[in-house]
This record gives sequence, C-alpha cells and structure tokens, in this order.
Amino acid sequence: MFVQFLPALALALALAMDAFAVALTQGARFRHDWRSVTAIALAFGVFQGAMPLAGWLLGSFALLLVEAWDHWIAGGLLVFLGAQMIWIGEAKGDGPARLTGLALMAAAVATSIDAFAAGITLPTLGLPPLATCTLIASVTAALSALAIALGQKAGDRFGRHAEVAGGVMLIALGVKIVVEHGGFA
Repeated sequence: MFVQFLPALALALALAMDAFAVALTQGARFRHDWRSVTAIALAFGVFQGAMPLAGWLLGSFALLLVEAWDHWIAGGLLVFLGAQMIWIGEAKGDGPARLTGLALMAAAVATSIDAFAAGITLPTLGLPPLATCTLIASVTAALSALAIALGQKAGDRFGRHAEVAGGVMLIALGVKIVVEHGGFA
C-alpha cells in the first residue's frame, strides 16, 4: 500500500503545481475570506481530480483526439490570464474583481488539462484510479488554499509588483506547457 502511495503523492504534487501558481497570484492580488479561499481550492481540486479520472475512464482513444491540442488550450488560457494580470498590475485602477465564476472555471480547466493525460497512465503505473484521483484532488485543494495565504503575505509587501510577477509566472507556465507538449523542446 505504501509503495503505491509515494508515486501517487508525487503525481498529485506535480499536477498541483499549476493550480498552486495561479492561487498564489490570486492571493497576492486580492484579500480572500474563507468562502473565496474555499471556492478557489475546491474548483482547482475538483478539476484536478476529475480530469485524470476522465482520462482513465475514456482511455487512450480520447487521448489521441485531445493530445494534439490540449497543450494549446492550457497554454493559451494561462497566457491570457497572465497577460490580464500584468495589464491590471500596471494599471492605475483597481482592476477586475477576484477570480470567480467563469474565470475561475477557466483557470481550473487550464491548470488541469494535462491531468487528463496523466489519468490514462494510472493503470500502467499500477495506481488505483479512484484513490489516486481523490489524492490528487485533496493535495491540489490543500496546496491552493496554502498558496492563497502565502500570496496574501507576499501581496502585503510587494503589492502590484507581486501581481505582475504572478502574471509573468502564468505566461511562463503557459509557454512551458506549449513548448514541452508541442514538440518544440
């Protein structure tokens, strides 16, 4: 059992990093109450756990259909969100409201698309799909909540500069996804 836990935990941590980065930038820009922290953590956790489950359920057939463009979707959404954050960070106005509603769902999807392909590998890794997806969701939700708290601490010190840096991180993450999965690396 423990032998299966370590690879599952490593997978969960790796898949959670995109959501962690987005949550960190949200925390740096906005003050969040427990409801918004919960909404962001749950959105990222649910999508991050559901996507590998969908990959496992749909199998390699669906991977062949999505594999050619999944990185473009994830990369494009992250670059868009990052550019928006930079623009807002440089603007003199207050900028838009927190990442909520459709924007939150778009961010959750963007950070979890690669998890779909990871779900297809679960049987080949010898990992129990349902337990692993639950672990992925839990780790992502916990790390997202932690990232918001860390971002809020950094935001108190660095203000708009933290938002611009977060936007740059999101753009870099989006470009990294496209480069690695697009055959450019």
